[in-house]
Amino acid sequence: MLETSARLLKLLSLLQTHRDWPGTDLAERLGVTTRTVRRDVERLRELGYPVHAIQGTPGYRLGAGASLPPLLLDDDEAVAVAVGLRTATGSSVTGIEETAFRALTKLEQVLPSRLRHRVNTLQTATVRAGEAPGPKISADTLMTIADACRRHERLRFDYLSPRGGASRRHTEPYRLVNFGRHWYLVAFDVDRDDWRTFRVDRLTPRPPAGARFTPREPPFDDVATYLTQQLSARTWPCQATVELHESAGAVADRVWPGMGAVEAVDEHRCLLHLGAPTTSDLVWMITSVQTDFTLVSGPPELKGALRQQARRCLRAFEP
Repeated sequence: MLETSARLLKLLSLLQTHRDWPGTDLAERLGVTTRTVRRDVERLRELGYPVHAIQGTPGYRLGAGASLPPLLLDDDEAVAVAVGLRTATGSSVTGIEETAFRALTKLEQVLPSRLRHRVNTLQTATVRAGEAPGPKISADTLMTIADACRRHERLRFDYLSPRGGASRRHTEPYRLVNFGRHWYLVAFDVDRDDWRTFRVDRLTPRPPAGARFTPREPPFDDVATYLTQQLSARTWPCQATVELHESAGAVADRVWPGMGAVEAVDEHRCLLHLGAPTTSDLVWMITSVQTDFTLVSGPPELKGALRQQARRCLRAFEP
């Protein structure tokens, strides 16, 4: 039989799996009687853990409390949290870097040496690259927007467009999207009667929160794909759509973030929407996916550029 302190830790670990436990199952796992389980549950409650009784079949469930009690993490969970916190120290969210560093310091102080070695080994051997510096965003701003999305409350904010024009926007917020080092709000713009995307670092919320609204049906199935299409349409002068002769899942790893948006058609085909500065760049991007394709739409000169690329490749084999 486990000693009381060890048994309490084992009981807490079982309850933190976020499932309902019949008292008999807990007693069997711990090798004690159901009466002992009841006493141990009372001890956990005295320590601040909100253990709730289950109606019907006698049992227990760990709920959310007013304060955060200590958590029990297994080895893999502890390493995952530590790696996540180290990543967050380079976040684009203002203030979260210091908070993540404090949390990481506390965690590393109690990590067993074998786990601390795993975390340090990964950190030492890893170099973060490919991320351009991004604008900093207030965590309070993100929380204000996220809360408006969750509560379906209209959001008013001052917005500075990329060309420097300032405006006041009244929106029905839908989702926040983290795209690389940038944060975007996808929302329905009430004054313009249309769906729009907004760079969060360019907006300043104006409290208080607006009236509640009934969420609209968005004109897209996937908000991340929609955002990618919107960014491509606004950013690049040359845009094209090609039908790839493979499924969306098969080509997903070959389309990097920012290159374009993949739209599934069926299990054998998908559409790739992309944009670039020039038609030559479009040709390179389309052919880099390394699959058969059909040109659906694009600038008039794109067909000629594709033919020229094909002839160039054929000439490489001519004697």
